[in-house]
Amino acid sequence: MKKFMDENFLLSNDVAVKLYHNFAKKMPIIDYHCHLSPKEIYENKKIKNITEAWLYGDHYKWRIMRAYGIDEKYITGNAKDYEKFLIWAKVISMAIGNPLYHWTHLELQRYFGIYETLNEKTAPFIWEKVNTLLKSEDYSVRSLIKRSNVEVICTTDDPVDSLEYHIKLKEDKSFNVKVLPTFRPDKALNINNCDFREWIKLLEKVCSKKINNYIEFLESLEARARFFNVVGCKISDHGLESIPYMEASKEEVCSIFSKAINGEIVTKEEEEKYKTYTLKFLGSLYSKLGWAMQLHMNVTRNNNTKMYASIGSDTGYDAINDDNVAIKLTKLLNSLEMNNSLPKTILYTLNPKDNYVLATAMGCFQGNGIKGKIQFGAAWWFLDNKDGMIEQMKTLANVGLLNCFVGMLTDSRSFLSYTRHEYFRRILCNLIGSLVENGEYPNDMELLEKIVKDISYYNAKQYFLI
Repeated sequence: MKKFMDENFLLSNDVAVKLYHNFAKKMPIIDYHCHLSPKEIYENKKIKNITEAWLYGDHYKWRIMRAYGIDEKYITGNAKDYEKFLIWAKVISMAIGNPLYHWTHLELQRYFGIYETLNEKTAPFIWEKVNTLLKSEDYSVRSLIKRSNVEVICTTDDPVDSLEYHIKLKEDKSFNVKVLPTFRPDKALNINNCDFREWIKLLEKVCSKKINNYIEFLESLEARARFFNVVGCKISDHGLESIPYMEASKEEVCSIFSKAINGEIVTKEEEEKYKTYTLKFLGSLYSKLGWAMQLHMNVTRNNNTKMYASIGSDTGYDAINDDNVAIKLTKLLNSLEMNNSLPKTILYTLNPKDNYVLATAMGCFQGNGIKGKIQFGAAWWFLDNKDGMIEQMKTLANVGLLNCFVGMLTDSRSFLSYTRHEYFRRILCNLIGSLVENGEYPNDMELLEKIVKDISYYNAKQYFLI
């Protein structure tokens, strides 16, 4: 029987052990998609206790607490932080097979030197030890980032954001980690959202320009993208419940936009036409700027309307969508390709049924001398686990080139979540090591070293030009 989460955790063969400890473990981290606060990084925030670090904004944890029957008071409610931590310790001790169990203990081991398992008995000791350490300057958020060997962080930012903290961080010579913005214009696409017109007013304010029509709207979006580019942005991102694709003329879309800003009803068909045209405009703009475009697709959001009304979005009430993406996705990519304006693109699905759909669709649009121009993105959200990662990489290897993969990201709001890169790298090395051990790939350590280092670090560095 193997020891619980020892130095060879998830490494089941000798080749995997060598690949991880000799190569993958040492590589810097490029965290090209996360939801960290640039303000907190600039201000070098001190985390007050482990509950703040773990439970204040982590809907992954909230979901399993609810599944265990925990009252909302101890999840997003007004219970004391110590009470919430004790409840979390009770729940996580029962989370056998859930990646949160591994992530929790990786964070305790790597950041706090705690190798005891977290449960109701050990919770008081762990609470005291962790919180004592968090008071030290060695545990400010900048210190945690540096300790994690992070080289680049790409946050997620609305087009109307001032990026003031990105600018301040860029000018701060005492902190050598790049913190770059990512252009996330979801609110520009969601024309039927109740806050669309209010968001247009924010766009007008930040652009110091009245938006009277769709053409002026696109001009304002482009102005913001070019501002992001000056600050250092290399990536855009889109969260899509489904892929839109319905052709329309510019005149039609101008009319649809006018209806929306005048408070008139926009039909589902009109909404899809608007999203298609706008997304193609943005894709072409990203191509001009040399950015990569991320498409996160197949999610249904805020499914529990009672809880949405009570505590808002991003609180654990989203799920996997089963929309058919194949035809619309390929049409969208093809329309950009036909105009020589298809940017580097990363395709993520929340539904594993679409693994082969995305992995084969991307193969239709590779080229232009760019290694892995179209990427099948890392296992995302509900798939961000051992099985999900293995299936994503096996699919990519089966129909494409695993060695071109840009690797892992945290997609997190926590400064302790960089251990997810370790989790991924261990799984990667074990997958490759298993192929070698089974005689399916030669035991050429020089070649294997390059593959592992590229996926862990170099491919992302080259792809995003950072």
